[in-house]
Amino acid sequence: MRIILLGAPGAGKGSVGRPLSSQLEIPVISTGDIFRSNISGRTKLGLTAKGYMDRGELVPDGLTVSIVEDRIAQSDCAKGFILDGFPRNTFQASELDRILEKANLKIDLVLNVHLSDERIIQRLSSRMVCSSCGESYNRMSKDTSMPGICDLCGGRVSVREDDAPETVRKRLETYYLQTMPLIDFYRERGILSTIDNDCTIEEGSKRALEAVRNALPDHMSGHGRL
Repeated sequence: MRIILLGAPGAGKGSVGRPLSSQLEIPVISTGDIFRSNISGRTKLGLTAKGYMDRGELVPDGLTVSIVEDRIAQSDCAKGFILDGFPRNTFQASELDRILEKANLKIDLVLNVHLSDERIIQRLSSRMVCSSCGESYNRMSKDTSMPGICDLCGGRVSVREDDAPETVRKRLETYYLQTMPLIDFYRERGILSTIDNDCTIEEGSKRALEAVRNALPDHMSGHGRL
């Protein structure tokens, strides 16, 4: 089963993707996480990506496509995968089609996770991450026990540079310009489903699982927990 998560930055694609990954027993592939891992390791890719991400811009298509192609060819993707953060434009979507067609595969479902701009800015400006272990926190819903200190490892916790309100607005502008056309792109194929994610994490997960049930009835027999 192969799923794409669409939605503006901060809409909650990660919160939706994790329970889907657990239920379907397939990995979530987040291009953002791949880039941030390389940034933490100060690799050449990471340093290149950091400049774009800090400005609220998208990493160039060629680099992103190559990373995704390599990742979905790995053995843990044999039963499927969930793409979070890719594709971001119609060129990347066409490149994904090309990659999958070579293996006689296709995307089964595109789940559009919707949240208003106001709520996105509110959520992201409250989001924090540990610089050591990567654990996520949020001042609104999951704060640290001690200010600025990770509960798990004691590392420094702070707001990511690309989650500052002014950068978030730039990221949203980029999203509407380049990524929104994908909604029509996949709607025309009849594989798009939209959920309203202005709710608790638990309710958002339920809505996502219901969308999978409705869109992919032929696959459900192999995943009884759904």
